[in-house]
Amino acid sequence: MPTLKKNYLIEKRNLLNEIRSNNMTLQELRFFSIYLSKINARDLNTRVVRFPMDDFQAVMELSSRIKIDYMKTVTANLLRQIVAVRDEKTGGYSQFQLFKECTVNQDDNGEWYVEIDAHDKALPLMFEFKAKYFSYQLWNALRLKSSNQLRMYELLKQYEKVGTRIWEVEELKKDLWLENGEYPRYDNFKNRILDPCQEALAKYTDIRFTYEPHGKKGKGGKILRLKFNIEANKDYTDQLTLDMFIVDNRHNEDDIIDMDDDDENSTYKDRIEFFKGACDNEFSFTEIEILSNKMRECLSPSEFKDQLYCYHYINDRYKNMQRRADKGGVRSRFGYVKKIISEKI
Repeated sequence: MPTLKKNYLIEKRNLLNEIRSNNMTLQELRFFSIYLSKINARDLNTRVVRFPMDDFQAVMELSSRIKIDYMKTVTANLLRQIVAVRDEKTGGYSQFQLFKECTVNQDDNGEWYVEIDAHDKALPLMFEFKAKYFSYQLWNALRLKSSNQLRMYELLKQYEKVGTRIWEVEELKKDLWLENGEYPRYDNFKNRILDPCQEALAKYTDIRFTYEPHGKKGKGGKILRLKFNIEANKDYTDQLTLDMFIVDNRHNEDDIIDMDDDDENSTYKDRIEFFKGACDNEFSFTEIEILSNKMRECLSPSEFKDQLYCYHYINDRYKNMQRRADKGGVRSRFGYVKKIISEKI
């Protein structure tokens, strides 16, 4: 395999960028960006991308000491990513996976690697397009701290040459992959999503934006539409290459990667770090440990063993808390999630 380049160019079809989802973590969304940066959109033969194991672990923010069962969980979630492409003429849609196969194995030199291949149905979204696409350097995506920030960057980057973009507020929420009912109050949406995205893009990317209410308001002065002004940004933090990102995210451990390693402590740490993403990394390691222990008490052994099930279990209750907080009924955000962790939602 060739050595990593200092910078990678992502060419992304507008259609692919506009597909809506709500179940990709920041790590998975970032991985997809890196995958797109490593292929050549003009050459189908580049559809299979291989990562050295330690690079993959750094990208996905995993410990370097993991067991094969844990890797199965991580890669299975990548293979579960499904997109829906709408038929503009009929209003129907077609659903398919982004990736069709993932291999974790050793090469002839005994080095572990992760290899992933795009799904055949997804190839037209990733390869051989000639119009209606935009591009950006990968470094813009590497320092962003949430899926909302990365989504906002790509959505605005698509319109950078136009310079403006007008959104219905509810449509913007869907484009940011927020679930129905999240942030019903505009002030909460502004304070928790829009303003942090504005700050992050100005600090870490090659574009910046301002936004303002646009057009008529709804009942009670409700803001229904926003106008975004997009411009080039020269005041960003120094560019972060993929090499540097991987080095920064690589755990400082002297252990050689051993896929048969039975280090329960390391696996436990990975599990808790994985669950932090279900709460948008808002809660501390210790707080997530508490939530995990509460889950153990209310779930069956088979459910608790399934890390993806637990991730979405916590995520559902975290989103329930957000909806309640938007209505002003939550005094302690962590306390509320802890309280409802055993309730059916």
